[in-house]
Amino acid sequence: MENPAFWDDPDTAQRIVTELSALKSVIDPAEKTLKNIEDVAELFELAEAEDDDATLQTIEAELTDLEARCDKIELTGLLNRPEDIKPCFFSIHAGAGGTESCDWTNMLLRMYTRYFENNGYKYEELDITPGEEVGIRSITLRIAGAFAFGKLSCETGVHRLVRISPFDSNARRHTSFAAVDVIPEFETDIDIEIDDEDLRIDFFRAGGAGGQHVNKTSSAVRITHNPSGIVVQCQNERSQHKNKAQCMKMLKSKLYVLEQQKRDEHIAKLYGDKGQIAWGSQIRSYVLQPYQMVKDHRTDHQTGNVNAVLDGEIEPFIEAYLRHRAKTRNKQ
Repeated sequence: MENPAFWDDPDTAQRIVTELSALKSVIDPAEKTLKNIEDVAELFELAEAEDDDATLQTIEAELTDLEARCDKIELTGLLNRPEDIKPCFFSIHAGAGGTESCDWTNMLLRMYTRYFENNGYKYEELDITPGEEVGIRSITLRIAGAFAFGKLSCETGVHRLVRISPFDSNARRHTSFAAVDVIPEFETDIDIEIDDEDLRIDFFRAGGAGGQHVNKTSSAVRITHNPSGIVVQCQNERSQHKNKAQCMKMLKSKLYVLEQQKRDEHIAKLYGDKGQIAWGSQIRSYVLQPYQMVKDHRTDHQTGNVNAVLDGEIEPFIEAYLRHRAKTRNKQ
């Protein structure tokens, strides 16, 4: 970073800065905590030798704080897969339930964007398909920040909502579903060859809330990879070239995950668990009526504070799943 030419390539430079920040978020707290432990150990020896009860009580409080910090470091240490440190593409898709599910997708988007903001993640919208009446049919974001993929991969799966429908004149209880999909973003460090003859590239007008540019130019890009059937699209940039480049990043990342699924039974199971966006495949339920509870069916972690969760307080669910995933790996 001290090299005068470091910022000549802003994209590469920014990626390195992000990786550095992520690594420092692990190393710095660990080194600081280790130093504090050594200081407390020395203080304990002095207090014990002098029979200093007041200092011993202070040390006891310090140990409680150190234990909590060690737990946090341990959790961060569970983000040890090579791709965990990377930015990611984060998608939400409405499932069974029509208008209800499109509204639920919109609620999930609000929940996650609040989580991103509270945790210092940067996000940008790449593609969105509005619902027929309300809400969102599907949306894809790019998320950047410390261990973005590692943490958000814990959210991959079907999310189920139970509530009294605001769209039902008879005020009946409805169940809605939406699926979250997360894939890591790879730059030059991914070795995926794509034959141009395998691609179908379509250009179309970007959707959105109007504007002369949006209405008059076909800047949005959709790429179909014929051998795999994978389809990616991007419409957030005004340039076809930039939208196409972003699509190719997403395509390479999806193809990489597909190859990993074939080679790695655990990752295949993780993505396979997403299943159908309907009954029986949910990883988490959000119940608003007749009682209030959010429960993760993989870890059994739950809370009755539904409003806090929908306001973005999902870190306890992510932490519980990180521990669960680590135990699953150890058993394998």
